Amino acid sequence: MSTSEAATVIPIYDPAVAGKAPATSAAAPAATAPRKFPIPFFRRSDRGSRCVAFLDFLLRIAAFGPTLAAAIATGTSDETLSVFTQFLQFRARFDDFPAFLFFMVANAITAGYLVLSLPFSAAVVLRPQTTGLRLLLLVCDLIMVAVLTAAASAAAAIVDLAHNGNLRANWVPICMQFHGFCKRTSGSVVGSFIAVLILMFLVILGAFAIRKR
Repeated sequence: MSTSEAATVIPIYDPAVAGKAPATSAAAPAATAPRKFPIPFFRRSDRGSRCVAFLDFLLRIAAFGPTLAAAIATGTSDETLSVFTQFLQFRARFDDFPAFLFFMVANAITAGYLVLSLPFSAAVVLRPQTTGLRLLLLVCDLIMVAVLTAAASAAAAIVDLAHNGNLRANWVPICMQFHGFCKRTSGSVVGSFIAVLILMFLVILGAFAIRKR
């Protein structure tokens, strides 16, 4: 007699196998160190450019002092000389000389430009890889060098004439009488030429930095 019966499976409990953890099909991935993303503002390759930009920032502060002092000293250089009585007076005023007026305005404009250029120079210190700001500062520096050199040269000619006069034109020197006027204008011219030298160095520094880029 043939009968079809379903086969029954009897599980066998094995304590040795039950104590073991089930094997995993793939090994756990190894822990990876977090990636370090370079900060664009502080790169080792930009150290030289950042030092040049920081020197540019300091030189602008250094040039601001002589230009501002020259403008103030020229604007306050008026002097009055009384002869015999107070009703007979001679005055030496800077605005009587167009060269001195141009000189004072040029120094004031240059001092204002140097103050306004400080934020741009600070931005170049933070991001030395930017070439557009460097080029803008270079062009403006060139303009200021030309204007300030012309003004300082014109004022230097008047100061020399005030000190020495001109025998051929029968112009007598006035510094024998107007000591304060000549002292202030002479100091202003010296300070302005110092600012011109600093600005020329700024132009060379900016051109070098752009060429390096």
